[in-house]
Amino acid sequence: MNLSAYLIKHTQLPEKGIQNTVELLNQDCTIPFISRYRKEKTGNLDEVQIGAIVQFKTQFEALEKRKKAIIKAIEEQDTLTDELRNKVNQAEDLITLEDIYLPFKKKRKTKAETARKNGLEPLAKIIMAQNHDEIDYIASQYLNDQVQNEDEALEGARHIIAEWLNERISIRNQIRNQLERSAMLITKVVKTKKEEEKAQKFRDYFDWSEALKRCPSHRFLAILRAENEGFIRVKIELDNDYILSKIADRIIKSNSSCTPHVQLALEDAYKRLLFPSLSNEILKLAKEKADDEAIKVFAKNLKQLLLGAPLGEKRILALDPGFRTGCKVVCLNAQGELKHNETIYPHAPQNKSTEAIKKISSLVDAYKIEAIAIGNGTASRETEHLIKRIAFKNPPEVFVVSEAGASIYSASKIARDEFPNYDVTVRGSVSIGRRLADPLAELVKIDAKSIGVGQYQHDVDQSKLQTSLDAVVESCVNSVGVNINTASVSLLSYVSGIGPKLAENIVNYRNENGPFLDRKTIKNVPRLGGKAYEQGVAFLRIKEAKNPLDDSAVHPESYSVVQKMAKDKKTPISVLIGNKTELQNIDLNLYCTDSIGLPTLQDIIEELEKPALDRREKAKVFTFDQNVRSMADLREGQLLPGIVNNITNFGCFVDIGIKESGLIHVSNLSDTFVKDVNAHVSLQEQIIVKVLSVDIPRKRIQLGLHKKT
Repeated sequence: MNLSAYLIKHTQLPEKGIQNTVELLNQDCTIPFISRYRKEKTGNLDEVQIGAIVQFKTQFEALEKRKKAIIKAIEEQDTLTDELRNKVNQAEDLITLEDIYLPFKKKRKTKAETARKNGLEPLAKIIMAQNHDEIDYIASQYLNDQVQNEDEALEGARHIIAEWLNERISIRNQIRNQLERSAMLITKVVKTKKEEEKAQKFRDYFDWSEALKRCPSHRFLAILRAENEGFIRVKIELDNDYILSKIADRIIKSNSSCTPHVQLALEDAYKRLLFPSLSNEILKLAKEKADDEAIKVFAKNLKQLLLGAPLGEKRILALDPGFRTGCKVVCLNAQGELKHNETIYPHAPQNKSTEAIKKISSLVDAYKIEAIAIGNGTASRETEHLIKRIAFKNPPEVFVVSEAGASIYSASKIARDEFPNYDVTVRGSVSIGRRLADPLAELVKIDAKSIGVGQYQHDVDQSKLQTSLDAVVESCVNSVGVNINTASVSLLSYVSGIGPKLAENIVNYRNENGPFLDRKTIKNVPRLGGKAYEQGVAFLRIKEAKNPLDDSAVHPESYSVVQKMAKDKKTPISVLIGNKTELQNIDLNLYCTDSIGLPTLQDIIEELEKPALDRREKAKVFTFDQNVRSMADLREGQLLPGIVNNITNFGCFVDIGIKESGLIHVSNLSDTFVKDVNAHVSLQEQIIVKVLSVDIPRKRIQLGLHKKT
């Protein structure tokens, strides 16, 4: 099977679109670039479809690499036949490939290998033929210095037969099928650790039994975490008698004196070789499936978070609240630059609230503050209450902002490079303020795994997770576009075709030569070649450029088309932009060329109607219930405002203004069946919840979705 056929089988996408996409990928084109600017070649494939092509292309290449290694290994054993080579080359997955290779794989010293060295393989073949009634007599002919009696000879022969059965692909697949249909996941608590405090969060799984195929990903990962932490033991169970009888029906041909030995060899192969190997295999596959589900949830959440509502270019006062250590205050200008910082102590034990109010009021006036951002950590509610007591001359909007990952950023090299003369507390406060202004620009500086919007992100395959999250960040950054004259190195590094090194070069060039005045100047950045320019330029915006298209998603390669449209309309491009009536009256068929078709032209018109439109919503002020400060204030039946702060497959978590988030279980999201939590709520969405139950000892709050605000 060639690459094209493999991709068609796994993606179900059109062959021509697949072939052209692979060609573009091989030319080092990025997914955002291909999906946006090469629609004619791909047949209008979107980012998800192109991402699937990338995924299965990688799988195919890994499969082909393994095939070459296996063929070489078998060749070195001088046992490669044309038939075997064809079998290897026709394998469509790694499991089938490894099954074919299993008889040829170099093994450590085994019972079967010892028996072969003792000359017992011919006896094993006689037994397997099952057409002799005097097998004890035949076994006596294979005695030697290493084989003292008939029982030892027969036992050695059975070990060889057991290995043959273990290597038989049809038997392995029969057990695999049974495991897929009927495997039970069984857990047992480790009694010596049962009463430990850390074990209590896993107590639901102390003695658990469930069909493996029905175990949802979040529960499976929770069970594996409990096992890894030593609180439970996990195993797979199957109806062994049933599967053994089914295999025996296939391999036992007669009722001769050989038959009991074949049966014993089968039972040994199953217990010692087949079941341990294949039960581990199905657990591994279940883990991979659970990983994929968890990564998919994390990716969805991260995308929603990164595309969260920005407040925009506003002058912001940001507070990182605290009790004993005080509240760190910073003032940022509209471009996010730090203009002032200090610490106030309005809460216990200092209780200098009067001084704090005066200080905040004077800073708001002095820096013409338009919005206040309060971190949602320790002392957040108390600080919010303090701010709302202040009688401002020009009241700024007040927002409570998630602190997730702010501490990671503040201690990072990125933060040290940005603010070398300030400590972590100031950097953290700046991050809180900046993420209100533009969540995407600020959150890209933080390792996505530290943001805390996934489920079991530290338990899944970290390489897969990183690849997925990087793709999400890249997609979000390029879908919004980047102001090249203000963007940080972190943000620029996710622009299509740029990467960290070129991002540094862009910022260095900007610092040395001043702001970019047009897109052509980007070519002057050191080491930014033609391919990087082609891939990234349309995602880079230049505000107030002489050519208005430089602040749009129109690629420079299409500027001539827009110029022709404007010329035909006898109007400047600047007048054409935003003129929906004129744009809708353009006959796009007149501008089709060999390289630019209707899909690209339609994108151009859409962009010209609303150039550089930020598709994100604007940030909205939100207020928690002022009477709820802790779990002790909660009562069943209460209706409370809340913000969705995490989404999982089993429900969503909601910030209701206290330290502990409440859970809306999937069953409490709707009166009807919920297939996808994301279809009912989204991250950072403001909703009204109903308190269903409160478990203070276990710090658990059960909520129901009442309505959306």
